Parts: sequence; structure tokens; C-alpha cells
Amino acid sequence: MATETSSAEAAASSPGMPQLDFSTFGNQIFWLVLALFAIYFVLSRVALPRIAAILAERQGTITNDIAAAEDLKLKAQEAEAAYEKALATARAEANMIADETKAAIQTDLNDAIAKADAEIAAKAAEGEKAILEIREGAAVAVRDVAKEAAQEIVAMMGGTSDATAVGAAVESRTKG
Repeated sequence: MATETSSAEAAASSPGMPQLDFSTFGNQIFWLVLALFAIYFVLSRVALPRIAAILAERQGTITNDIAAAEDLKLKAQEAEAAYEKALATARAEANMIADETKAAIQTDLNDAIAKADAEIAAKAAEGEKAILEIREGAAVAVRDVAKEAAQEIVAMMGGTSDATAVGAAVESRTKG
């Protein structure tokens, strides 16, 4: 038991944490400075150049991507201008074709109207000729009927009729 109490007394008499023991501060500062220089050396020679290279590569990629995007934007603008020009040309051609087609249709329509007018005029002339023939035939028939009716009326009244006199009387009345 005596050994146990002597070791407990020794532990109680020594400071609690070795980092706070003033007798080892020189060694601790030396190793701290050495560790900081080692960390600085590793960071400055290995890690930081790799990080700088990665950052430079990323910056180069970003710059290249921005330049490519600008080139593509210019190409898209040129393509849009070419599209607009082609569209305007196509519209102009379509309008020209439509105007030519309208003119051709109008010409065909005018020809068809002229042909129809000629046919109508020919049929109208034929109709007028037929009407004139019918009128003449009707006038002759009316004269014949008038002559017969006059002769019969005279006969019914008890007189005798002269065919030449009746014919002359009907002719004078029908002319005018």
C-alpha cells in the first residue's frame, strides 16, 4: 500500500497536462515550428500548385466555353438573318407567283366570258330569228283566220262575201 500512496502523491505533485508543463515549452515550440514548416512546404510545393493548376484549367475551360458560346451566338444570328432573307425572298416569289396566277386566271376568265358572250349573242340572234318567224307565221295565221271569220260572219248575216274584198279589208287593217 505504501507504493500506491507514493505514486498517488507523485501524480498529485506533477502538473496535470504535459502541454502545460513549463519545463517542456522549448521542445514543444521547436516541434510546432518544425511541423508548421513541414505543412507549409507540403502545401506550397504539392497541394497549392495542384489547386492553382486546377483553377487555371477551370478558368481556361470557362473562357473557352464563353468564346464558343459567343461564336455560336454569332452563327445563330447569321443563320437567323439568312433565314429572314430566305423567308422574305420566298414571300416575294410567292406574291409574284400569285399575281401571275391571278393574271392568267383573269385572262382565262376574260376569254371564257368573251366566248360565253359570243355564244349568248348567237343564241339570242337565233332566238330573235325564231321569234320573228313565229310572229310572221302568227301574222299569216291571224290574217287567214280573220279572212275566214269575216267571210263566215258575212255569210251568217245573210250576205255573200267576195274573197278578194275580204282579203283586201283584212290586209289594210292588219298593216296598220
